[in-house]
Amino acid sequence: MSDIIKHECGIALIRLRKPLQYFIDKYGPLYAMNKLYLLMEKQHNRGQDGAGVGNVKLNVDPGHRYISRYRSVDNQPITQIFKKISKKYKKAKKEGGKWFNQEKWLKENCAFTGEVWLGHLRYGTHGQNAIENCHPMLRQNNWKNRSLMVAGNFNMTNVEELFDILTELGQHPKEKVDTVTVMEKIGHFLDEENQRIFEAHKDEYTNAEITQIIEEKLDLLDVLQRACRDFDGGYAMAGITGAGHAFVARDPSGIRPAHYYADDEVVVVASEKTAIKTAFNVNYADIQEIKPAHALVINTNGDYKMEQFIEPLERKSCSFERIYFSRGSDPAIYAERKMLGKLLVPKILDAIDYDLENTVFSYIPNTAETSFLGMMEGMEQHLAKRQLQELRSAREDDQALEKLLSFRPRVEKLVIKDAKLRTFITDDAHRDDLVAHVYDTTYEVIKKKVDTVVVIDDSIVRGTTLEKSILRMLDRLEPKKIIIVSSAPQIRFPDCYGIDMSKMKDFIAFRAVLALLEETKQENILEEAYQKCLNSDNTKNHVKDVFAPFTYEQISQKIAELVKIDTIEAEVEVIYQTVENLHKASPEHTGDWYFTGDFPTQGGNRVVNKAFVNFMEGKEVRAY
Repeated sequence: MSDIIKHECGIALIRLRKPLQYFIDKYGPLYAMNKLYLLMEKQHNRGQDGAGVGNVKLNVDPGHRYISRYRSVDNQPITQIFKKISKKYKKAKKEGGKWFNQEKWLKENCAFTGEVWLGHLRYGTHGQNAIENCHPMLRQNNWKNRSLMVAGNFNMTNVEELFDILTELGQHPKEKVDTVTVMEKIGHFLDEENQRIFEAHKDEYTNAEITQIIEEKLDLLDVLQRACRDFDGGYAMAGITGAGHAFVARDPSGIRPAHYYADDEVVVVASEKTAIKTAFNVNYADIQEIKPAHALVINTNGDYKMEQFIEPLERKSCSFERIYFSRGSDPAIYAERKMLGKLLVPKILDAIDYDLENTVFSYIPNTAETSFLGMMEGMEQHLAKRQLQELRSAREDDQALEKLLSFRPRVEKLVIKDAKLRTFITDDAHRDDLVAHVYDTTYEVIKKKVDTVVVIDDSIVRGTTLEKSILRMLDRLEPKKIIIVSSAPQIRFPDCYGIDMSKMKDFIAFRAVLALLEETKQENILEEAYQKCLNSDNTKNHVKDVFAPFTYEQISQKIAELVKIDTIEAEVEVIYQTVENLHKASPEHTGDWYFTGDFPTQGGNRVVNKAFVNFMEGKEVRAY
């Protein structure tokens, strides 16, 4: 409950489709900068480790810089970057006077005044939080058509294979990480495309003329078809050449999201629809999805098309993102989260024995509020049916009627996070005690030893915050029973496509299964699964075998036992969403590998099997 999970990054791209002077005259010189700032701030939930902005100017004469880039890992990286860019504008305005509003002067004298913008918000799943790890990544060349900036929301599961491919091509990659391998692989085929066009025209034109021809004829779709065919992972990646060609490519399973909007002025891409809606005040219906296995390609004239660049796989867009990570202001995500809460009502009613009078409902953290609203809507509907039934037998008793009609489920704000408390300031021996006080509660609203407290959260992953903080705090209210409800199913398997969950023992559901195997004397299943993983061709997820002997309810019950420490007096129950209900709430987003182990690519099976091998061998390392 409320465990910190690092997750996928965010991308933002703006391509101005008219001459820069048009925007200067209509909106002012800061138009594109302000729009990108909004796009990035409205996706701030995707970047806590750093941010970066890149810009490319079109039709700049030789001798003038045409690519600019800033990156930051400060506490407020977006703010810091745009402060630096704003200083450039302020200085240019002071020096240029009336020329500040002229396109040619502005481009020649001020950075970040180009027509193509690329923004990135970083949530690092591995690697140091260093500025070198921030996107956009830049591959510079003295030929504009060969220069490349790339930013993405991706994790590749086959980095070793991609690294070997690069070395076989004769390259010497500086690191064995997916950001480098992706950049260099695209860059390699971009070089080849440049060379192909050059060879076709070298006998007819001068080199300077061929450079212009390459700008006009460069086929980014062909580059992507050749570069991405070996990629295994989830990705939404954006790139810009130094000449201003741009692309956004999405993985063949649609794991990572990407959306775009286009009109006669701009083409805009972002990871989340709400960012585009807010920044450009357009209708949701006009914001389109970049289809899985497709790329949105924009040429140097600003014309765009979306075409398939790789063979599509079964659609498996990430459902966990919609449960927890994405901004809930998206109408579809809002409706899905409400439905997740509503679908839990039957289980909750069974758990409280239908005693609404002695039950108090609440939620934690704030992102769980929407599923809480759905849960309470479901409770209201149940209550309405019950009232109708009882109304027929209480018609002549005015007092009973009044009590019946005035009753509402009891809702309280029980859990409040104390953002000022910092647990890192103390030593390990006393940290758990401070962790228990990261959250505060509202006292004297619970009938002691009578009430049941029901608290809903988006997900319960590791269970550490639940064990060390939430349950202790709620138990101080002296309820009869505490029911913790997760709007997500049990998270059993590591992710490898962008969310920072890679070690088996991190998951409370896995620890529960280990305890059940020991209790039932079935530890041999662990060794059998281990041997299968060691000898696997990774066409199957063998870790499923570890969970197979037990029912969903058995695992939930054991989780409740694990998180309930000896000092807690109240009865504790944990209720998880079912996978079936998850699919009812979000039928178009079926990527459920965290819960089911059904990974959409072979690389996913490789990662989960490796994670289990690491656990069995006592290795505290990442599986990807």
